[in-house]
Amino acid sequence: MDQTNTGVISLSIKDVGALSAAYMPFVMNGGVFVPTQRHYRLGDSVFIFLKLLDQSVRLPVLCRVVWMTPQGAQGNKVPGVGLQFCEVDAGATKAKIEEMLKDSSSTQQTNTM
Repeated sequence: MDQTNTGVISLSIKDVGALSAAYMPFVMNGGVFVPTQRHYRLGDSVFIFLKLLDQSVRLPVLCRVVWMTPQGAQGNKVPGVGLQFCEVDAGATKAKIEEMLKDSSSTQQTNTM
């Protein structure tokens, strides 16, 4: 049986533009793109400590790899992984991010699509 890998990532997003570029609203339960050179496979479990904007507390969120952008991807995209917030999060992180982005008029290109 093929087992998935696990990992721990710490990510700090300091401004609304970067949050808008990293957020993946099209993923069920929400998700975030994390720039990284580390190798992951689709389905890998990742525990992320996510610090958003000016918050002092890092949010611990269990995630699953659902997107990969390899080194040298077309369009000079940043290499990294897209992480889906797992069901145990119950939409809390997605709601928090969407609240932070609700007044944003950022038209910055995303790191995924």
